[in-house]
Amino acid sequence: MPHINIVLCEPEIPQNTGNIARTCAATGASLHLIRPLGFEIDNAKLKRAGLDYWDKLDITFYDGLEDFFSKHPDACVYYFSTKAKHKYSDIKYPEESWIMFGKETRGLPEELLFKNPDTSVRIPMRDSLRSLNLSNSVAIAVYEILRQSDFEGLRVDGELTAFSWE
Repeated sequence: MPHINIVLCEPEIPQNTGNIARTCAATGASLHLIRPLGFEIDNAKLKRAGLDYWDKLDITFYDGLEDFFSKHPDACVYYFSTKAKHKYSDIKYPEESWIMFGKETRGLPEELLFKNPDTSVRIPMRDSLRSLNLSNSVAIAVYEILRQSDFEGLRVDGELTAFSWE
């Protein structure tokens, strides 16, 4: 089963981080938050968006990008950005995947993208729009990685409440 590490660099909107936390809980992904954050971690909107899944999270905090990279020097990070040249779906993600997303208003630092052109990826979209919502972008990336492993370790069949599929 792949292990996905979702890295949010200076997220600003608590509801997005809460939604991403819920995605982490549902998929077994780890959440890494790089400070400064645009909210307090006990923010009511953050808690509400993550519902009652906070106790099911593997969450780590870092004091800036340097702190993150010093603690994970060998991580092969894929940088998601509207400024990248490669499509996210063209990548064969490794078993231990690290996917990084920038702040909602500015994305990741361009210097970081410039230094990592082969692992900077984008989600295709129309030219006339700035970007997708952060939590939607994270979900797209996570489920692409899971799809590549045929959703190993996750429940793939659903059950009806009032009826039976059989």
